[in-house]
Amino acid sequence: MRILYLHQHYSGPAGATATRSHAMARALKAAGHSVTIACGQYAGAVTGLSGPFRHGQREGELQGVKLVEFAIPCGNHQGFAARTLAFGHFAAAATKLALSQPWDLIIASSTPLTVAIPALVARRLRGTPFLFEIRDPWPELPRAMKAAPALALAAMEPLATAACRQAAGVVALSEGMAETAMARGADPARVHVVPNGCDLDLFGPHIAPWRPPGAPLWEALAVYAGAHGRANGLDQLLDAAEILQRRGERRLRLLLVGEGSEKPRLQQAAVDRGLANVTFMDSLPKQRLASLLAGAQVGVQCLAPVPEFAEWTAPNKLMDYLAAGLPVVANLSGRAARLLAEGQGGQTCGIATPPGDAAALADALTWMADNPGLRGQMGAAGRAQAVRRWDRRLLAADFVHAVERAVGLARDEAPILAAA
Repeated sequence: MRILYLHQHYSGPAGATATRSHAMARALKAAGHSVTIACGQYAGAVTGLSGPFRHGQREGELQGVKLVEFAIPCGNHQGFAARTLAFGHFAAAATKLALSQPWDLIIASSTPLTVAIPALVARRLRGTPFLFEIRDPWPELPRAMKAAPALALAAMEPLATAACRQAAGVVALSEGMAETAMARGADPARVHVVPNGCDLDLFGPHIAPWRPPGAPLWEALAVYAGAHGRANGLDQLLDAAEILQRRGERRLRLLLVGEGSEKPRLQQAAVDRGLANVTFMDSLPKQRLASLLAGAQVGVQCLAPVPEFAEWTAPNKLMDYLAAGLPVVANLSGRAARLLAEGQGGQTCGIATPPGDAAALADALTWMADNPGLRGQMGAAGRAQAVRRWDRRLLAADFVHAVERAVGLARDEAPILAAA
């Protein structure tokens, strides 16, 4: 099959952002399909293409997958208006590409939700079936966060509903996301849950450890590696660091790795509050991050205290921590908390604290410092769970099955629709 995979925020292995689309595209290629990924220029992402842009795009190939990269910068550092403009530009460019060739299937990977526009247009004008991949449910999530104007949320409603109802298949990253699709009219028989997985080759105890300069060996490094945006609620980590500092706790260092619109403010706040136990670092390429996690003692998962996050998120960084064999401290309820509680042989993989409770976060981090042996057991349990349940290669096979089933259903329906 000829598959067009639309993911505006795609990154190859050399980038600092999630590589799920790359892994899924390679699995489709290995299954015998021809795959073209179309993407923009997302902050922290690296496509591997280096040639000049011609007429706003450049093309190449990475590990057997064809890439079309549009010269459309986008990132969390941009304001709402700039990101919206980038979303619109990508939708327009991707629509032209979607109509340019006889694709057998289009995969529209959201967010942003506007990636569904090219798929819907190609379905209407050329009869091309599409699979809708939900990484975050829009507009449900921005509405819960109060992160978008009412007019923008209203505009998203019919688009999200059309994407769910007209897709030949829907892939959601969690059961909660799948429920939002079915609530919009998606056929339950066409909805598949394919969670984020673990790259067990890139992360793990076999990776040589690395600690940043200035981090003494007697400090336990608690690493948060991810976006620094409103949704991440990282003020809670600064609050926890201040509590630890007031207590005289000197065995722990919070290491915040990544970029985002909130980072400059957070850095200044840490200076203003005199937090000597907090260090900020730039985003790291995945291979360098793997070495940092191998040299760390705790992985930290943090989100803003939004109730909907409990079931509507599937943090990629959590999978990286488990694959690296790190015990996790998370301020989440719901799916993530259940995951941490499901260790092998009754051994948990970490500690889940109540959302928004900085004191509980500080207590959990202190427990990690107090119990190096038990935190090592937690990390081992996390790695075991990663191998048993979250191996990305196994989940990629599920994704390939969902794609092939969507095409099969679309072909079965084509004669019926033509006769009608």
